[in-house]
Amino acid sequence: MEPMDIVGKSKEDASLPKATMTKIIKEMLPPDVRVARDAQDLLIECCVEFINLVSSESNEVCNREEKRTIAPEHVLKALQVLGFSEYIEEVYAAYEQHKLETMDTLKAGKWSNGAEMTEEEALAEQQRMFAEARARMNGGAVAPKQPDGDQSLDS
Repeated sequence: MEPMDIVGKSKEDASLPKATMTKIIKEMLPPDVRVARDAQDLLIECCVEFINLVSSESNEVCNREEKRTIAPEHVLKALQVLGFSEYIEEVYAAYEQHKLETMDTLKAGKWSNGAEMTEEEALAEQQRMFAEARARMNGGAVAPKQPDGDQSLDS
């Protein structure tokens, strides 16, 4: 029997939006480079498989900690376990950026944690995080800000 995902479709049925993925692929390449349709399809399949792999390992990390909800620290630990440690800082920076971008939505909703920033403070924090990410990408030794609480990736 085939492995099933949450909504009852087989893994082979899971995919990513082709138009969005094609746009991402084209944005990452020089304008004079063309990508064959078969190569685009292969890249999309690789992305789906990567997501499945990280999701599965994140679930394993979550289960080992006897938690029921996969949290960002579980994903970061999964990346480490799978040998993608060099991407952890960049992924964490993207996560922090996502939190900043969604802050207004969270403040208005019931999930607000009460940590409010002015637009100027959020912009300053965003610029600081961008500077840290640039320094890391350029080989600088800037220590990343860790998530709140004891969420060490070495545990």
